[in-house]
Amino acid sequence: MQTLPTPTTIDTTTDQPIFDTKIQRRKTRPVKVGNVTIGGNYPVVVQSMINEDTLDVDGSVAAIRRLHEIGCEIVRVTVPSMAHARVMAEIKQKLIKTYQDVPIVADVHHNGMKIALEVAKHIEKVRINPGLYVFEKPNSNRTEYTKAEFDEIGDKIRETLEPLVVTLRDQDKAMRIGVNHGSLAERMLFTYGDTPEGMVESALEFIRICESLDFRNLVISMKASRVPVMIAAYRMMAKRLDELGMDYPLHLGVTEAGDGEYGRIKSTAGIATLLADGIGDTIRVSLTEAPEKEIPVCYSILQALGLRKTMVEYVACPSCGRTLFNLEEVLHKVREATKHLTGLDVAVMGCIVNGPGEMADADYGYVGKTPGYISLYRGREEIKKVPEAQGVEELINLIKADGRWVEP
Repeated sequence: MQTLPTPTTIDTTTDQPIFDTKIQRRKTRPVKVGNVTIGGNYPVVVQSMINEDTLDVDGSVAAIRRLHEIGCEIVRVTVPSMAHARVMAEIKQKLIKTYQDVPIVADVHHNGMKIALEVAKHIEKVRINPGLYVFEKPNSNRTEYTKAEFDEIGDKIRETLEPLVVTLRDQDKAMRIGVNHGSLAERMLFTYGDTPEGMVESALEFIRICESLDFRNLVISMKASRVPVMIAAYRMMAKRLDELGMDYPLHLGVTEAGDGEYGRIKSTAGIATLLADGIGDTIRVSLTEAPEKEIPVCYSILQALGLRKTMVEYVACPSCGRTLFNLEEVLHKVREATKHLTGLDVAVMGCIVNGPGEMADADYGYVGKTPGYISLYRGREEIKKVPEAQGVEELINLIKADGRWVEP
């Protein structure tokens, strides 16, 4: 008799499942940013950035607080001048006095050594852009970079980066080496072209300087506004880090994603693709909207991938001719009644054909089984059939009976 071969589900070289329903994250070192840790075995961290002028102390404190209260765990601010850097001390003190300490990242760009040194006194993490930290004035007549010219600028980068590395190292603070595809240094463009490889080499140059000074509290980002470039750059970065025995956590983001539905889809396409590969330890969705609108998108991405549980997971069919009630209306009612029960999975299914099977992993199910009646399930077990008008109320009673209800 012919028999089918037993499917192979384990990779014998790694002893890991070949096809795994749980994302296996890349192993990275933990990097502390105040009371939050990026990397290691810690959950993927959610970040955003205020858009207030940092010189506006009250406005900045209020903006940081608004973000933190809705789940943003690390907040970035811009520090384009020494005045902005100095005022961070006041912002920090006011946050602690009127709210609580919130981990802050200072964004430092053009020729920013003095600014970075000042702001490093006051906050937990400094973000620098390798393409701008030591600004190279473009030369329109240049046709190549000699090795001597390349190395000369490398020496200047080390000279200006070393004081910042030392102060962060001695204070046990962190740095993000944040490469942007749109602001690669001229010599990287000449050497590697406008490519993910140029982005990777730009980051590695700064990483090697940090390591030579025994500083490894580093987080790396490789952002681009085009999703395929962003994905390629991060994958290449992760591969190169692994080859070099470096285990730095990666900060994911699609820069300048825009606004509205497409901005959300664009960000999700890049961030979720990499997270599904196991790449990424902290994320920021960049929308041309109020920063508070970025946070729900971050949590939705993480929830959908099973990386964090921050809301109720709803399983609902798309509705078809077999549906026995107004699915959209009922789903809305069920959601409004149960959306505060973080950690539960609730299924709302329109008919019996796919309902029990498709919702098998849910904690509770609400299924249209016969016209005018609803069947309520606990997991795979049908508990009772109730009139449709009482469906939501009886679902709540079932959750209460199991001791899993909390008041909103």
